[in-house]
Amino acid sequence: MSIALFPGSFDPPTYGHLNIIERASRLFDKIDVVVSANPGKKNLFTAEERVVMLKTLCEPYANVSVHSWDKLIVEYAEKAGAKVLIRGIRNVNDFSYEFDLSLMNHSLNSNIETLFIPTESRFAIVKSSSIKELAQFGGDISNMVPPVVCEAVKKRYKLN
Repeated sequence: MSIALFPGSFDPPTYGHLNIIERASRLFDKIDVVVSANPGKKNLFTAEERVVMLKTLCEPYANVSVHSWDKLIVEYAEKAGAKVLIRGIRNVNDFSYEFDLSLMNHSLNSNIETLFIPTESRFAIVKSSSIKELAQFGGDISNMVPPVVCEAVKKRYKLN
């Protein structure tokens, strides 16, 4: 059985994330979406809230499960028996960052490979940090995030 991990902060989950999940679900027998639970990072949503949203969003994919993890992703990979980390990239800046990260992960566990999946062009500008900034000022984010996420973001910023 081929198992791949799609790790990230997913704060908040976007249509770009879902696009990568959907495409990866066709390539691997099992996908574990792994929400990083980093207490040192200031997130809009708790890890538990992000897991709940992603579980709802991933219901259509029978081979996708969602988990939270607060340690190195290579440790999760070893525990899960996964050999592949999936990383979505939008542009050359993402690639540069993700490439360096893949080298670090590979140095920590040489059995782990990173697969880069370029985003579809319609998601190239969808970035969680930009979504949060836009939402704070009452901007329309409905074309960047699913309705359940859009409502959660509006509620968090008290925009309803």
